Amino acid sequence: MNKRTFVTMMMMTLPLTAQHADKPKQPEVPERRYAIEKLQMGDVGPVRIVQLYADGFEKLSLKEKIFTYHLYRSAIAARDIAVDQRHRHALEVRELLEAVVRHPKGIDPAVLGQITLYTKLFWVNNSMYDNITARKFVMPCRFEEFSAAVAAAVKNGAAVTLRKNETLAKKLERLRPSLFDPAFEPVQTNKTPGEDMVAGSANNLYEGTTYADVEAWAKSGGEKHPLNSKVVKENGVLTEKVYRTGDRHLGGKVPAGMYAEDLEAAVAHLEKAKAYASNPQQAENLDRLIRFYRSGDPEDWRAYNIGWVQETQSAVDMIHGFIEVYLDARGAKGQFESVVNFANPELTEMFQKVGTAAQYFEDRMPWEERYKKKDVKPLKYTVINVVVETGDAGPVSAIGINLPNEQDVREQYGSKSVTLYNIVDAYEKTGGKDVLKEFAADEAERALQERYGSLADNLHTALHEVLGHASGKVSPQLTVDPQAALPGYYSTLEEARADLVALYHIWDPKLVEFGLVPNTVEVARAMYDKEVRNACLVQLQRVPKGHDQLEEDHMKNRQLIAHWLWKNAGCIERLEREGKTYFRVTDYGKMREGVGRLLAEVQRIKSEGDLAAAKRLIDTYGFKIDTALRDQVLARMEKLDRAVYTGFVMPKLETVTDANGNVTDVAVTYPLDLTKQMLEYSDVTKKEKAEAAKRLKK
Repeated sequence: MNKRTFVTMMMMTLPLTAQHADKPKQPEVPERRYAIEKLQMGDVGPVRIVQLYADGFEKLSLKEKIFTYHLYRSAIAARDIAVDQRHRHALEVRELLEAVVRHPKGIDPAVLGQITLYTKLFWVNNSMYDNITARKFVMPCRFEEFSAAVAAAVKNGAAVTLRKNETLAKKLERLRPSLFDPAFEPVQTNKTPGEDMVAGSANNLYEGTTYADVEAWAKSGGEKHPLNSKVVKENGVLTEKVYRTGDRHLGGKVPAGMYAEDLEAAVAHLEKAKAYASNPQQAENLDRLIRFYRSGDPEDWRAYNIGWVQETQSAVDMIHGFIEVYLDARGAKGQFESVVNFANPELTEMFQKVGTAAQYFEDRMPWEERYKKKDVKPLKYTVINVVVETGDAGPVSAIGINLPNEQDVREQYGSKSVTLYNIVDAYEKTGGKDVLKEFAADEAERALQERYGSLADNLHTALHEVLGHASGKVSPQLTVDPQAALPGYYSTLEEARADLVALYHIWDPKLVEFGLVPNTVEVARAMYDKEVRNACLVQLQRVPKGHDQLEEDHMKNRQLIAHWLWKNAGCIERLEREGKTYFRVTDYGKMREGVGRLLAEVQRIKSEGDLAAAKRLIDTYGFKIDTALRDQVLARMEKLDRAVYTGFVMPKLETVTDANGNVTDVAVTYPLDLTKQMLEYSDVTKKEKAEAAKRLKK
């Protein structure tokens, strides 16, 4: 499934340009503020809150701006879906938290501060579960203090939704375990070997059932909507609650499904956007997406994906739908997300060379010929600036995306890859600079990283997205999508495959020919050093004390690669010096050869759907951590300016109208305030869902 590249903590990337060339850079604005605040609550964090800037938006045509505005509103309208998917109580919890933040009069200041901190972490993670570790974080104040704060907020005028015959006290008691008990549903997505991946996961994708029941039901043909439904056991029978608006309000026969109001609110803005599409193909594709949201039919989703991949001429584009399956331990259910963006044409032209040469790189993959594509179409690669990310896409953001995820669509029609330029730029401007000094094995490694590190990062992202996820083909003997054949392991395996492709092809002289690197040797060495340093040391800061395993797929993939190479390729050594641990690449040639061997095996596992081999590989090298080393890393990190991850405050779009109500411009502003933005989003979605509910009842 995918198909995302996340920034590894503290490996902040410099502006996306080859350092040896005179290429356009993000405009420098005097005294522009990026870092807003840093959040730390016990072992959760530190999380840096950063303002995102959409430079270049003002250069779009009025038609493109209005189109972007409606996509932006559609993205916000459906954001609550992802919150509900993360936990069945998450929206109720958010309502209580926001009630306190909005109506603080009379609340003890110390308690208010604790609740506000918790609320901000909830907003960043779209639930009470950490976005990286998948572990629940609990309220720092006492239950009695929280209850008193909510009661005070209600007294001050806050509206809190209650179930039939439910009092506020009963509601608080019902939600108490979710907020205060760390042992109650502790893991959002549980992939621990030997445990039930469905019953043991706290997310809201399944209800009242087990992994064995769901798998047997799915294999018997019961799962008709694998990506866009919740599976519930009712009266002993598994049923699908399909995510769709239905079309009965339009005179059709399809009944409304789960999240009908959210999707109807989003569709209303997609309908408005059609009139401002850049070309008929883009408008037609919006119709396909709307049709999918009405029907919930997987074939309509497939048609949309095909059309989306084929439309490559517009400056403004979006991702919108139930897409990534990281939240589901089975790797089937998609979480809602939306990313609205516009292209950076200068940088796109420079990096598109990699996508154009996709067949060249495919022919040189280290895996067996039978897994190589022979008719690779030039791949679309775009450097973009993000306008808004919601749902699974934000506030915590990827730096690269490759879609669609469906293997057959990718093989027949290709894919789109993007690098999120203003996200990368914001990371660079706010990242601590002292982590490299602390964890590099020696001065030579530090010097190499300072000279070529940002270029290596940029190329890693490009090669990962453009070549990695888009490469390879499955065996004819595999009759299902690899994602379905490798439940619980596909996401980690696919991210490892894409990373390995980048690590393998960074040595290719074609990159010098394209003008992307001055030489491959030094850039490749910088990339390899960082891969090992981050996987073996730096990322361990994300695993809280008391835990001994990795949960997030990108983290598992990185450790899998580095630890496999360490143990099997004879190219990495562990050093102990003055009480500190370091890892160093001792032979780059052997490491590249090892990368090729591991990549060939990972591709074979994917192509054949070899679940036993995937389980053996990932459980051995990518799952458990050295807790003593983790404790050492945390101690070393305490002295540094660091953030475990970043939450972004998005740009805000507003229409400008004349005396007759005609839109004359779309203005972009920057809130610099997470609380203000999140409360505004809640106001907007509440209003729009209410309006959507009325339309659905017609």
